[in-house]
Amino acid sequence: MADRYVFSDEAGNFDFSRGSGASRYFILGTVTADDCRIGDELLQLRRDLGWRGIHLDKVFHATEDPQAVRDEVFGILSHGSFRIDATILEKSKARAHLQEQRALYKMAWYLHFKHVAPAVASKTDRLFVVASSLGTKKKRATFHGAVDEVVAQVSPCASHRVAFWPAASDPCLQVVDYCVWAIQRKWEREDSRSYDLIKDKISSEFDVWSVGPTHYY
Repeated sequence: MADRYVFSDEAGNFDFSRGSGASRYFILGTVTADDCRIGDELLQLRRDLGWRGIHLDKVFHATEDPQAVRDEVFGILSHGSFRIDATILEKSKARAHLQEQRALYKMAWYLHFKHVAPAVASKTDRLFVVASSLGTKKKRATFHGAVDEVVAQVSPCASHRVAFWPAASDPCLQVVDYCVWAIQRKWEREDSRSYDLIKDKISSEFDVWSVGPTHYY
């Protein structure tokens, strides 16, 4: 029996339009590892930055961190031992019944985890899935329920637990934030600078509607 840790985060928003603030894609990503060592290394980096006089107001967050900090974070991630998986949904190809937050979120989780779960864990393993919390308290409960349902449905493990935690509560959630951000930059902006630093750890990158020609908005 082995313990398997899966940390997840999302990139993109639930704006189903072609407005200036709407993302083209909704991306669900996970980082899977046998332990949480990579998170410990990220905490140590934060202390090292502090000793050098670089004080972050918040936790590591790829979107907000200065490029110099990103470079150091990716330097650690590039040498870490973990697996990255991503599921990509081009939102304009989502049919009307999927153009709703919980519906798209649950579908992304189902398609993602039915592939990832049997690839990273066996029946005798223990699986701990931690999703980064998002939205209001009411929305968090809805999203949490969706993940619970999916994990219970597709997990091969006899023992599994699901948690929704703020990114500040666990550095491994900051790890997956960085990884998903790098993948999003490649898909949304064709910028692979950060992606290339971790691409050897990416086991799957599933474009759900890659062959679908129809756009619904």
